[in-house]
Amino acid sequence: MTAAGEPPDEQALEEIALGELGEPEEETLDADVVVGVGLATADGEPKREVIDLLEPREGLPPVIVTAAGLADAIERLAAGTGPLAVDAERASGYRYGQRAYLVQLRRVGAGTVLIDPIGCPDLSGLDAAMAGVEAVLHAASQDLPCLAEIGYRPLALFDTELAGRLLGYPRVALGTMLEEVLGFRLAKEHSAADWSIRPLPTEMLKYAALDVEILIELRDALDAQLAADGKTEWARQEFDAIATAPPPPPRADPWRRTSGIHKVRTRRSLAVVRELWQARDEIAREADLSPRRVLADQAIIEAARAETGKVPPTGRPQLDRISAFHARNARKHTARWQAAVLRARELDDSELPEVAGATATTGPPPAHRWAERDPAAAARLAAAREAVGALSTAHRVPVENLLTPDALRRLAWEPPDPATADAIAAVLTGLGARRWQAELTAGPLADAFAAAAAAGLADTGPGGTGPGGTGPGGTGPGETGSVD
Repeated sequence: MTAAGEPPDEQALEEIALGELGEPEEETLDADVVVGVGLATADGEPKREVIDLLEPREGLPPVIVTAAGLADAIERLAAGTGPLAVDAERASGYRYGQRAYLVQLRRVGAGTVLIDPIGCPDLSGLDAAMAGVEAVLHAASQDLPCLAEIGYRPLALFDTELAGRLLGYPRVALGTMLEEVLGFRLAKEHSAADWSIRPLPTEMLKYAALDVEILIELRDALDAQLAADGKTEWARQEFDAIATAPPPPPRADPWRRTSGIHKVRTRRSLAVVRELWQARDEIAREADLSPRRVLADQAIIEAARAETGKVPPTGRPQLDRISAFHARNARKHTARWQAAVLRARELDDSELPEVAGATATTGPPPAHRWAERDPAAAARLAAAREAVGALSTAHRVPVENLLTPDALRRLAWEPPDPATADAIAAVLTGLGARRWQAELTAGPLADAFAAAAAAGLADTGPGGTGPGGTGPGGTGPGETGSVD
């Protein structure tokens, strides 16, 4: 789960710890809570009564803040049965990085466990005790990195968000899925809260506990729907891919993601963006604040654009003319901002960043240029998109979950020769497609490429309108086309 907030005070989490974990109750919902609740499907059955989920069924557990408490909680979880529901709360937008500030766990026979990673920064014991136990997460790729940082790396998982996508649900946020599938509604007023504050208020802890309260029930319902749709194997391959995915490589030139950078058009001004971004990142890391809380992107862009002109600016950078540099966190570092701008001014031309940037990949050019650069590739891409779109509709799976746009573009730009289904499947696998994706799409893509090639030949043959054709607009043998 993502979150945000203000800098924490220094009070210890022991103030909200209510004692040792109580004995877990039987893992069933109260009878009065489940009245009128039934399963929904992605096809959209009639609406049913929706129940607000307001309190954890066994009450709010204490927050684990000590090694002894963590060891006891791990023992209880290990004695439980079935999958382990997992969630993590971060302080995105307020703290530097994406570390976890609260970890929520739930397992049948163990109840709900809340762990403070500040007091218990090492969950390797949990990792060992839960080895081989399926972890149930919602949007797993968001939480797995911060969980790995503290030692928990599940090897088997079930992602309820991804399951919802494979089943064709149009909205797959956790609250929406719980409401549509199980008939329960979660309050989401704390989704943008600051999970780094201490002590965490009771209402925030209730919110966090409820995020895993019926996550296993949601998993079981979606698993049944996947089986009914014949998509169990698809989901298994997707979940395995998430669990085994390596950490992403560092982003090249992350400063180029500064909002509004498209307004900066000279290499010297881009150097100002880069220097200010790097200075801000250093300050944010030192203060453990989100970079945008130190200095707004808009301020960086305005400072860079102020350096644009036929006559290079000299003297002290006039940053005080930009209002965002007067913000509370920004004005503390005026000298560092000015030094950053001066560094950019003093760079040799050979040290300036290119306007196009290093963000360009080794892949194909932007698709909107294909028609001009390679009309045959543009035709293949259009046919491929149509084929994948038809599969998306037929199987009720979003296009991007059938094949990534990048894989589709790379395949269309440089297809195998001959472009048979087997050859296309091999290329897709090499581009990261799962086996089920390659098997499902390779045949239709081979047909689409063949149809596009045939259409291209028809356009250029006798009577065609393309280059070499003799029809209207064509320039057949012996004719000279216009060079305009």
